[in-house]
Amino acid sequence: MDTRSMSYSHPRTSPYKVGVPPKQKFWKEFATSLKETFLSDDPLRPFKDQTVPRKFILGVQAVFPILEWGRNYNLSKFKGDLIAGLTIASLCIPQDIGYAKLASLAPQYGLYSSFVPPLVYALMGSSRDIAIGPVAVVLAFTATFFAGITQAALGILRLGFLIDFLSHAAIVGFMAGAAITIALQQLKGFLGIKKFTKNTDIISVLQSVFSSARHGWNWPTILIGASFLVFLLVAKYIGKRNRKFFWVPAIAPLISVILSTFFVYITHAEKRGVEIVKHIEKGINQPSVGDIYFTGDYLLKGVKIGIVAGMVAFTEAVAIGRTFAAMKDYQIDGNKEMVALGAMNIAGSLTSCYVATGSFSRSAVNFMAGCQTAVSNIVMSVVVLLTLLFITPLFEYTPNAILSSIIISAVLGLIDFDAAILIWKIDKFDFVACMGAFFGVVFVSVEIGLLIAVSISFAKLLLQVTRPRTALLGKIPRTNVYRNIQQYPEATKVPGVLIIRVDSAIYFSNSNYIRERLLRWLTDEDEKLKSGGLPRIQYLVVEMSPVTDIDTSGIHALEELFKSLEKRHVQLVLANPGPVVMHKLHASKFANLIGEDKIFLTVAEAIETCSPKFAEED
Repeated sequence: MDTRSMSYSHPRTSPYKVGVPPKQKFWKEFATSLKETFLSDDPLRPFKDQTVPRKFILGVQAVFPILEWGRNYNLSKFKGDLIAGLTIASLCIPQDIGYAKLASLAPQYGLYSSFVPPLVYALMGSSRDIAIGPVAVVLAFTATFFAGITQAALGILRLGFLIDFLSHAAIVGFMAGAAITIALQQLKGFLGIKKFTKNTDIISVLQSVFSSARHGWNWPTILIGASFLVFLLVAKYIGKRNRKFFWVPAIAPLISVILSTFFVYITHAEKRGVEIVKHIEKGINQPSVGDIYFTGDYLLKGVKIGIVAGMVAFTEAVAIGRTFAAMKDYQIDGNKEMVALGAMNIAGSLTSCYVATGSFSRSAVNFMAGCQTAVSNIVMSVVVLLTLLFITPLFEYTPNAILSSIIISAVLGLIDFDAAILIWKIDKFDFVACMGAFFGVVFVSVEIGLLIAVSISFAKLLLQVTRPRTALLGKIPRTNVYRNIQQYPEATKVPGVLIIRVDSAIYFSNSNYIRERLLRWLTDEDEKLKSGGLPRIQYLVVEMSPVTDIDTSGIHALEELFKSLEKRHVQLVLANPGPVVMHKLHASKFANLIGEDKIFLTVAEAIETCSPKFAEED
């Protein structure tokens, strides 16, 4: 029960009044607000009362968490990480080759992106379960560099909270749209199409597919792609139905690559028009500093794509990290994650890698395989290194169709129908944001889809801020509790008194609306009473418990409300304003304007003063 809404036996003689907090110094108040905005997790707390050498050690550990948890690392944990690392490596190698093709890069670049970035993340990341690697929305080195700069800058400036402006609903729609777009792009390799559009929207892709049908699709290619796509989807279904078989979908891509490569090799299907990977360059990552554009037309394009990719990649990584951290009951630091991902992508851009982040499919396999720490990423990285040094020639006859099938089966998991249905049931406006992001990506581009998602999310936020809820309160029978009449139909109104609760802080953006809404409540209620031949309203009680803050516009709106009520011979009464609000009511002299005796600790006390006969009834 809300004790703030309970009355006392004799409220008019009660020793309790609404407290006025002691005045704080401006700079102290400003510093507190600044700290809560940018340092809400109190990152400097471990450094308190420590010696200089100890502070240095803690500072290094803050940047490189592996130095902290690595002290307690043991053989038992390594066994789990070894199995998990080998398992995700079997998944990542064929995926990486396919993602490189998607980015119109040579196949080895996909493998490069699962070598250097996971090593950097293992040193600097705070999640134990995220498996790092390239993702389907891929870009070249310039965009990767600026994606890293964006992520690192946001982390260093403690701006991790900005990512919360991208709502869950928008992310669901965006990821589903990206999945459809990526899957459609794979139709080139899946159908063996020679000439294919470079646009990503669904209209252009379908036009390209149907126009190529007149020249004939390559049926051997379709047969290979379709057969192994079914195999991959069945493997995913088995793993989803029974967690004991998590390894089935993990090794299915590698098995598909081996079998399809062997089939093409013995049948010489490449002579029948089946396109193959051909040469994959051996060796580790080559420096790519010279391939990053810092001037010219490509710079602006790289910056634009890099910022979008950086935000999307970070959003995905944090969502994945929080999911698995909740399962294992530990916390991840959003700002540390930003810095780690940023450093990882900056290092990657300098070593021939493209944008990498936490992959949901790999992280899920990593989790179910029993990973204990980020060492599983190191194990995966070592396996990829060995592949680059010794095994790449074996992929020469791998058909492009199988890589398309692997990507299609991977991205279909990004379409979360259950989440979309739940969003529809819970909040229709959220569903609009979800669909806006989805259709924006599918029919225009990834950037437009993200812009629509953010715009709708902001529109919802602005709507909630500018049009806050208000509620008509009544007394619940046989109690001194006053609640929303819509929620509790049995609650009764107080004769001659209108009780309204304002469910928001009162700022310049909503102050006029709140004033007008309160007056409209009063007008509507008076009209109902007049038509029923009942006495008019004499008191307007504003329940202010949910009002966490008020600015000068809000104070001015209350003054205008007070004047309007005076003309109607209605008395304004306030119930339970919080400390911040109470301080500002006194600082502005508004408390003196309406009278200290018109500000009460609870609604019940206000009613005992305004309508004592009703308050005594039970």
